[in-house]
Amino acid sequence: MRDPFTAGLLSLLIPGIGQLYNGRILAGILWLLITPGFWIGTGGTLGWICHIISAYTAYSYAKDYPVRA
Repeated sequence: MRDPFTAGLLSLLIPGIGQLYNGRILAGILWLLITPGFWIGTGGTLGWICHIISAYTAYSYAKDYPVRA
């Protein structure tokens, strides 16, 4: 079973880890690569936005698909 809170928290700490926890390998790798670029490229502004979006998508995926296939 996927726990939405755990997925969201993991992805909030390190964007992409929550997606990896959910089994979405490609999405997790993309978040892990894209977010640091936004942190560096925008001086942190878009980095926070990526953190929040990453956490929300991990949470919502775990909530919508709680059972691992």
